[in-house]
Parts: sequence; C-alpha cells; structure tokens
Amino acid sequence: MGSRVWRFPLFFSEILFLLAKKRKDFRKVFRTPSFKKTLSKKFDILEEDDRKKEISISLVDLPDLVLDCILEKLSPAELCSMAQVCFALREKCTSDHLWQKLLKQKWGEAIGAAAYREWQSQIPSKRFLYFTERRSKLWLFSTLFRFKSEMREEKITPNSVMSCYLVLETGKFWFSAQVFNRENGHVGFMLSCYDAQLSYDSATDNFVARYKAQGRSMIEEGIEWKRIRAPTIKTPANVLHISSCLDDLKPNDHIEIQWRKNKDFPYGWWYGVVAHLDSCSGNELSCQCHASDTIVLEFKQYSGESRWRKAEMKRKSHREIGNEVDGFYGGIRKLSNTQEIEKWKQLWPNCTLE
Repeated sequence: MGSRVWRFPLFFSEILFLLAKKRKDFRKVFRTPSFKKTLSKKFDILEEDDRKKEISISLVDLPDLVLDCILEKLSPAELCSMAQVCFALREKCTSDHLWQKLLKQKWGEAIGAAAYREWQSQIPSKRFLYFTERRSKLWLFSTLFRFKSEMREEKITPNSVMSCYLVLETGKFWFSAQVFNRENGHVGFMLSCYDAQLSYDSATDNFVARYKAQGRSMIEEGIEWKRIRAPTIKTPANVLHISSCLDDLKPNDHIEIQWRKNKDFPYGWWYGVVAHLDSCSGNELSCQCHASDTIVLEFKQYSGESRWRKAEMKRKSHREIGNEVDGFYGGIRKLSNTQEIEKWKQLWPNCTLE
C-alpha cells in the first residue's frame, strides 16, 4: 500500500513531461510567422511586381522612330494584322509613308502616274472603305486580311496609299500599263510593247491584259512581271508622239519607235537602233550620218533580207510614214537609260525573225 502512494507523484510527473513535449511538437507544426516577417514578405512581393511593371513596356510606348523602324520590317499581311490590335497601332500601320515603300517595292515598275490618276478618279464618294471579317476560312485581299472567328470592322481612308495597294492586290482595279511581246510572245509582236489595261491575279502572281483594237477587246492571261512596265510617256496609244530627240540621234543609239498595222489600230513601241547611212563607210572618225536629214533605223531581230529590217525617217519634216502593206511608223524616243536597254535585250528572240 505504501509503495503505491509513493508511486503517484512519479507517475504524475511523467504525464506532465509527456504533455510538455507534445505541446512543443504541436507548436513546431502550427507555428505562426511573426508580424515582422509577414510584412517583410509583402514588401518583397510589391517590389517584385514593380520590377515586372517596369520591364513590361507596351509597343505603343516606344519612341516614334523606334516603332517606325520595327513597322518598316513588316510585310503587308503583318501590317494589316498589327492594325487590328488597337487604335494607336492602326493609325501607325495605315500611314502613307509605310505603304508607299511597299507600293514602290512591289508595284514600282508596273504602275505609273497614269495608273495612279485612274485609281484616284475611281475613289468612291464615301468617306471610308469598310472591310468586315466574318466566320469563314476564306482569305480576303490575297492573304492580306484573313477572316477570323470574331466580327471586326476596319476603316481605311479611300485615298490612302494602303487602299491603293489593296485594290491592286485584289485585282479589282484595272490599271494602264504596257506589255512586252504581247499575245504570249507571238512572232508578229516580238520586241514590241503595247498599251493595255492590266489586272493582277494573286493566285498565280501573274496579270491579265485587255487590249483594244478596232472597237474590240482582246484578253491575254498569264503575263509575268518581267513583261510589263509603266507607260514611259503621256502620249495615248492612238496619237502620234512628237519626237524631241531627232536632232540628237546618231548611229548606234538605242531607240523605240511607234508602229501600227493600219490606222484603225493603236501604236505599239518597237525596239531598234540607229544605223549608218548606205553611203557611209561606218568609220566613226569620218562618219557624217548625224549631220544628215535622213535617219536609218535598224531592227536587228529581223534577217538582213526581211522588209522589216530597216526604215528611214526625216529629222526636219517628221511625220507618220508608211502604207497598208508595211504598216505606219510614228514618233521616236531615244533610250538613254541602261536599264531600259537591258530590258529589251532580255526579251530578245531565240532565233532571227523573217
């Protein structure tokens, strides 16, 4: 009995020790951070958010010069996509100075002042052109605007350079230009260049041409870029060009001359060179051909025996000459541009013409 009494205090002390130990372990598991540490962590998070805000700069926040340099690297399709982001970027991406470079880069050799005037005369009276995107997998404007899932409406001023680029790209605008070796290089048109109305076909990256003669139109398809050029002068195709270079012409000068089959047909421009007179030996030191009133034009794509090989013109009394058999020769323009001369040489026929 006595041993049990003395055991109780010892047993009770063991229980207290165990409880204290459990309480200590409990504090370790559910320990609450101090206020000082919590506040410090919150300030760290705020500082990190501020750093992220400083790093994430919007595209429209860039300086104008930097932003313009970036936009100049974009393609037409990319500019159109970028214009849909916000109002500020739309103003930037539709600006004339960006699209002027794209227009010159792709269409510079194909369109001239006449085509630009024609486009301006066809501008609708509405203040804006509207391009709407619908739910579809079709492509709009030759991959420039793709129909997306959301309905959007873009406004483009009709007299902007961007709208000019788009109407050319869609092929809806027929513009004035000239076609080398018309009718797919028919032998009767080799080394010639005729006025036509052209429309671009984005599916084939070629052109469709429409020629007018005797009140009828003839269509030619599949015309490559290398076969077209902008009109070089303002003279219409059915009007005699008044030549201002006749007094300066001398042997070996490169020229283009108007020629037409009969007076019901429009003129085409034909490539040739100025030759020596028959009475001249061809020696440059003693040559006096430049002082003569007669100019001999030579078309070397034809054989020496061909009736089309040479033609004679007068400097002082220059006018249209010819007949219903050989056709009619008109005005002359001298070629001083090396690029123009090389263009004709690239189109030279593979064999001599008769």
